[in-house]
Formats: sequence, structure tokens, C-alpha cells
Amino acid sequence: MAALKAPGPVIVGVTGASGAAYAVRLLDRLRELGAETHLVVTPSGVINVHHELGLSRDELAARATHAWPVGDIGACIASGSFGAQAMVVAPCTMKSLAAIAHGFGDNLLTRAADVMLKERRPLVIVPRETPLSLPQLKNLVLCAEAGAIVVPAMPAFYQQPRTLDDLGDFMAGKILSVLGIAHTLYPAWTGEVQAAEPATGR
Repeated sequence: MAALKAPGPVIVGVTGASGAAYAVRLLDRLRELGAETHLVVTPSGVINVHHELGLSRDELAARATHAWPVGDIGACIASGSFGAQAMVVAPCTMKSLAAIAHGFGDNLLTRAADVMLKERRPLVIVPRETPLSLPQLKNLVLCAEAGAIVVPAMPAFYQQPRTLDDLGDFMAGKILSVLGIAHTLYPAWTGEVQAAEPATGR
């Protein structure tokens, strides 16, 4: 994938799955880069952002360039003519995943995601659920086959995180990386490991 040219426009969708910190850190980093961001949050996403981070919808919206009501199906981001460079759904519930997988644009978030797929533009989906049922796994495959990039919410630990913010930064960095946006949210893996005992190759 070609590197994304900041500033955006980049659409950031937030649903009610756990992991609101991923969206907040992503918005903050995109703002630092001068990217134009368009935020759309589902009702359950608003509840979860407040529950996990203590932020109101308005406080979350203040981190974006523009914020759209999820019911505003006539907003600019609902059209392919708008020309968004990329969209990220982070975190993504299984309900929103299912709607995206089957082209069911029942709100602005899922409609915008459908637009990204039909226009062949980068759509990053960050699912957060465990364990996964067979229908959920099939929906992930459908999205990937349609052109979406699936980035599961699986923070790594090789960077030796010390805070929850570190874990949020890792996932935000992964999202930026797949979009070709440079960042310093976590150190790159160098391959240098001081093993406690000789490696066995297993």
C-alpha cells in the first residue's frame, strides 16, 4: 500500500467495543501530524468512551477536526465523492463488523465504511472480541476479501509496556503503520534479545 499523505481526510469510526483508548490515541497522533479527521461514534461507543476513559462525546469530538452524528446519513463522508484517504474503525464491535461485511449501511459509520470498500480506499478494522464465533470469523474474512485491513486489538509486549497508555500507543502505532504513516508511538523491533539461556530453536 502506498503511504498515506497527511493531512487526511481520515475517517475515524468508534463503536462500543472495549478499547476506546486506541481511538483516542489515534486521533491525538493524527492531529499532531496535521491530518484532517472526521469522527463518527455509535451510541454504544459514546457510552464505552465515557466508561473506559471518562470522556464525554463532546470531549472526544474535540480531538477531531470534524465530528458527525451517527444518524446523519447525508454527511459528506457518506459519499465516495468526498474522497477520504482512509478510514479506521477502532474499536469495532461484532455488530458493526457484520454490517460492514454484508454491505448493510444502516448508519453513517457503516455507510462510510461501505464507501471505502466500493471506492477501493484503505479501510482498517480493529475488532475487539474474544473468543470469536464462526460467524464472526467469517465476517472478518469477508471484510478482508473485500479489501479491508484487519488489525486485531492485540497489543504486543516486546516493547515492555509500563502503562495502559503504552498499550494504547502500540495499537495506534500499528494502525498508522498499515496506513504508511511514520510514528514513534513504540520502538521498532531490532532483533536484539539478551536471552537468559541459549536459544533452542523451538
